[in-house]
Amino acid sequence: MHGPEHHFLVPAALITAYCNHRGEPGRKAPLLRQARARAGMVRGGFCGTHGTCGAAVGTGIFVSLITGSTPLKKQEWSLANQMTARSLMTIARHGGPRCCKRDSWLAILTATIFLEERFGITLPVQEAVQCEFSDINRECLREACPFHVGYPSG
Repeated sequence: MHGPEHHFLVPAALITAYCNHRGEPGRKAPLLRQARARAGMVRGGFCGTHGTCGAAVGTGIFVSLITGSTPLKKQEWSLANQMTARSLMTIARHGGPRCCKRDSWLAILTATIFLEERFGITLPVQEAVQCEFSDINRECLREACPFHVGYPSG
């Protein structure tokens, strides 16, 4: 239900969709390996102890990998940090407590918007994501979650 595997699942989903969409299957495996290694450094519980959600960090990992960012690159470094910041703000606006599923979906949706705005790349997105985990998540926000079946606009 919760766990640091989501920190890798976010960049993995984005890398896979990105490479498939761009017709670059040869880039996928090396990018996924790098994403896995980087996401492995983001420990479970980061959201509550370090002031950043691993799902948001995952979007930054994604952008840093597709742009070739390093600590010494100007534009690429900026884009990766902007991506993380935007995802984190989206997640923070929905409040806590933790829900790795909600935060991962929010991060992925935010990244698809960022990709379109900054790179002109439109990834296909499933319009209506509905969570099937609320019954097993003790911390579920229920009707206050945008992916809950009873959400006001959903």
